[in-house]
Amino acid sequence: MQDIIEGFLKFRRDVLPQRTDLFKELATSQHPSTLFISCSDSRLVPELVTQREPGDMFVIRNAGNIVPPYGPEPGGVSATVEYAVAALGVTDVVICGHSNCGAMTAIATCKCMDHMPAVSKWLHYADSAKIVNDAHDHKDEQACVDSLVHENVIAQLENLKTHPSVRLALAQGHLALHGWVYDIETGSIEALDSATGQFVSLSEHPHACAVPARVSLAA
Repeated sequence: MQDIIEGFLKFRRDVLPQRTDLFKELATSQHPSTLFISCSDSRLVPELVTQREPGDMFVIRNAGNIVPPYGPEPGGVSATVEYAVAALGVTDVVICGHSNCGAMTAIATCKCMDHMPAVSKWLHYADSAKIVNDAHDHKDEQACVDSLVHENVIAQLENLKTHPSVRLALAQGHLALHGWVYDIETGSIEALDSATGQFVSLSEHPHACAVPARVSLAA
């Protein structure tokens, strides 16, 4: 904990004075262009990976980068999605999984989680990804986990599209959806490409998009 406190003191001493104008502007407003939904895993830091400044992204982090489908009793993720899309008017939403994900490993290996009932219940939102993944042949356990990480990103994108604010923004042509998988060791990202339905290298295909923004049906 002392390291964290010392980091804060360094921020106040060295960083804040150099960014006075930025933080003065952010003190009264925010205009993020992107909602970034990632795993809570400490090894994935969205702002670091994307080299974004404070105020650039609205971020949700949770176990397994999960977006529950919209329901009669919306929770914190649903409320945050709705606020980002309907109030802040973000133009892009990214769902980002990552390599060696503990949540996906637990699901893929059917690890007993009786001692973590809240986690166990939460991960049921990835059931559709597990069912699809189980229908595939995998050469080994690691390949099974890697495949589930990708299938889960696809499943959570589908869940995201059940949210009314997202459906409206998509129909109006105001929003694009992105599905990414980040590799911790290499720093590479694979992106779901709507044209092929496959994950491709984002470095080689920087315009790859899961659901591109389209012309409004009302236009």
